[in-house]
Amino acid sequence: MSAQKTTWRDWVAVTALGVGSFTIVTTELAPIGLLSNIGSDLGKPASQAGLIVTLYAWIAVATALFSAVVLSRIPRRPLLVGLMLILALSSGVAAMAETFPALMGARIIGALAHGAFWAMIGTIGAQIVPPHRVGLATSIIFGGVSAASVLGVPLANLIGTLDGWRAAFTAVATLSFVVAVVCFTTLPKLPGVEGVGVAAMGRVLSNPRFLSIFAATALAVTSHFMAFTYIEPYLASQSDITPSVIAPLLLAFGGAGLVANVVTGSLIDRWLKSVLVVALCLASAALWLLSSLSDVMGTWGTMLMLILWGGSIAAVLVGFQTWILKEAGDDALPASAIYVAIFNAAIGLGAVLGAIVLSTSGLDEIFLFAAVATALGTVTITLLTGPAATHASVE
Repeated sequence: MSAQKTTWRDWVAVTALGVGSFTIVTTELAPIGLLSNIGSDLGKPASQAGLIVTLYAWIAVATALFSAVVLSRIPRRPLLVGLMLILALSSGVAAMAETFPALMGARIIGALAHGAFWAMIGTIGAQIVPPHRVGLATSIIFGGVSAASVLGVPLANLIGTLDGWRAAFTAVATLSFVVAVVCFTTLPKLPGVEGVGVAAMGRVLSNPRFLSIFAATALAVTSHFMAFTYIEPYLASQSDITPSVIAPLLLAFGGAGLVANVVTGSLIDRWLKSVLVVALCLASAALWLLSSLSDVMGTWGTMLMLILWGGSIAAVLVGFQTWILKEAGDDALPASAIYVAIFNAAIGLGAVLGAIVLSTSGLDEIFLFAAVATALGTVTITLLTGPAATHASVE
C-alpha cells in the first residue's frame, strides 16, 4: 500500500478479518464442545462424532495449499467475501442436519473455504496498512485465531447447553454472514498476487529453520487436540462435575488463554523460545495431572488444571505463529499456507488418535498420551530449533 495513512474504514476491515479468523477457527472447533449432544441426537458415540472435526481439518489442509497455488491471483475482496459466505452456508446447513452423513456433508462445504481463507489473510495486513502499522494489523488479524483456539469451544458449548447444538451452529453461521457483509463494505480493492510455485514451496520446506518449527508445531498441536477434542466427554464423565458446570469450566480455560495472549505479547519478542519451552512444560504437567488425578481433584482442582492448560496452549499457539512470521520474510504466503496445512493436519490427527485411544482404553488415557506427546514437543523445541532462534533473534 502506497499511502502512509489509514482511515477508520481500513481498521474496521482489519478488525473484520480478525473476527473472520475467529469465526473460521470456531467453525472448525465448535463440535469439540458439543460432541455428547451431537452424538446423542444423531445416534453416534463420541469417538465417531469426533470425526466431524477430523475430516474438516484434513480437507482444510488441501484447500490451504490449493489456494496458495491457484486462488492467490483472485482480487482479495471478492475472494474473502465469497469464502465467508460459503462458511455461513456450511454452518447453516449443519444446524439443520437430521442425519450424521448430512452433518458431515455440511462440514465438508465449510472445510473447502476454511483453509483458503486462513492461508490468504496472512498477507492482507501489509496490503491494507502502511509498513509501520503492519505488525499491529497482523496481530489483530491473527489474534482471532488464537482467541478461537481457546474461547471458541467454550462459547459453542455454552450456547449448546442453553439452546442445543443446532443453535451453536446457527450462531456461527450468523457471525460468518456478518463478517462477509462488513468485509464487502470496508475492504479496499486489493489485487491478487502471483500464485505460489513449486520452487517457493520447496524453498520453505528445504529450510531447516522452518522444518524445526513445523515439526514442533505438529507435535504440540496433535497432542493438544488429542485431548481437547474429547474435553467435553471427559468433563461429563467426572462424578463431581454436573452438566451445568461444564460451560463455566471451558470458559475458565478460554479466559486463561485470552490473558495468556496478552502476557505472551509482552514477552515473546525477547524470549520467544523460552516462552514456548515453559508453556509446553506447563501444558504437559496439566494434562498429566488431569489424567492421573481426575478422581480426586474435584471441580476446583479440575478448573485450576484447565486454567493452566488453557493459558499454556495459548502461549504456544501465539509463539509458533510469531516465529513463522519472523522467519518468513518474502516467503510469507507459502510459509503461511504450509503452516496452516500442518496445523490443520495436526488437529485432524489428534482427533483420530484420541478416538483410537478412547475406543481401546479410556478418557484418562487420552490425556496421559497427550501429556507425553507434549513433552516430546518440548524436547523438539529444545534440540531442533537452535538455528531458528539465532536467525530470528528470539532468545
